[in-house]
Amino acid sequence: MIIGIGSDIVDVRRIADVIERHGERFLGRIFTATERAKAERRANAAETYAKRFAAKEACAKALGTGLRHGVFWRDMGVVNLAGGRPTMKLTGGALTRLKAITPPGCEARIDVSLTDEGPTAQAIVIISAVPASAPGGPA
Repeated sequence: MIIGIGSDIVDVRRIADVIERHGERFLGRIFTATERAKAERRANAAETYAKRFAAKEACAKALGTGLRHGVFWRDMGVVNLAGGRPTMKLTGGALTRLKAITPPGCEARIDVSLTDEGPTAQAIVIISAVPASAPGGPA
């Protein structure tokens, strides 16, 4: 059962401009170490950062809180499962909220779709509650 859906679209040029202006202050406030390592390995880091920024916005919407009620940027991080499928790793207030909206006897599964077509990047996040014993369980 779907318990949350969020989407967001970001202008890659805007993210590149913010990185240019604020550098470490912006990157350190918004992105996890894993996200930063992945982006810095890419030829166009701004596209990678923009997709992850959009994913965080989409995830906050799917959680039903936005970026308030204890949910912060770095509480949500895009990670890839062994097969390459992107998902979100939640910590702090985001994880607390995820647990609160997940029905008893279920685990949350977070599906993420990331795409970019210059100059935009887009993310869609779907949070589903699946039976606790289902394959592909928690994210």
